[in-house]
Amino acid sequence: MAAQTANIIGVFDSGIGGLSVLREIHHVLPAHPTLYVADQGHLPYGSRPQTEILAFSDAITRYLLEQGARVIVIACHTASAAALYTLRERYPHIPFVGMEPAVKPAAERTRSGVVGVLSTEATARGALYKRVLQRYARGVRVITQVAPDLVRIAEEQSQHTPAGRAVLERTLRPLIEGGADEIVLGCTHFPFLADAIQEIVGANVALVNPGPAVARQTARLWPVAEQPAAIPNRYVTSGDLPAFQRILTTLIGVHAQPAALKWQASNTAFTVEVG
Repeated sequence: MAAQTANIIGVFDSGIGGLSVLREIHHVLPAHPTLYVADQGHLPYGSRPQTEILAFSDAITRYLLEQGARVIVIACHTASAAALYTLRERYPHIPFVGMEPAVKPAAERTRSGVVGVLSTEATARGALYKRVLQRYARGVRVITQVAPDLVRIAEEQSQHTPAGRAVLERTLRPLIEGGADEIVLGCTHFPFLADAIQEIVGANVALVNPGPAVARQTARLWPVAEQPAAIPNRYVTSGDLPAFQRILTTLIGVHAQPAALKWQASNTAFTVEVG
């Protein structure tokens, strides 16, 4: 695909989870067009080596820059943990907005002194999460629950099936029994399960979604001198196009025809082609 020069916001995730952030960006910046990349062909990121996640993230970043991105949002906790600092070093001319588990507001609001964090494996073992805990979780007990199955349930939207409900109940049980009254949704997929999670944990437990704060930070980092392009929002996936199109309609009310992202691997790097 030929490079574009339009000024846009680039957003990417391993799948549909980043749409929970994208809808907040559309709310805060309705006149700023976005290009959303869902790397569903490599889903899930959470169990992959960090070097591989970085390679995927770097290739997607280069594609977004070719398309005219003036701000790039890594709408994925796992990719942020693996790639955010490196991408900022490699591309110092572009502002990046990453995701970190929202432990700070949860720790400030907890009444029980116990905060639960739902996350992927890569997020939980990453340096970014460790820094967040060291900085904001002093005096608070944090229960980290690695929940890779919830990514799949969000992608399938199967949370209201008996099997999906059973997985949610099993995953949330340690947080409930541990006394958590704040649960951090440490993966962008998880806000799409919020209703089902809330039903299980009860009304006295608050769910913490970082999406609105990320959208506000995106607005702050948009270059003042740049005028957003007057073009439609675009959507790209490396997964199943019809399924992704249905998800766009179901989850964020968008009726759009997504494009296909195709991966090419060499001995040294990944590249992406969109058609």
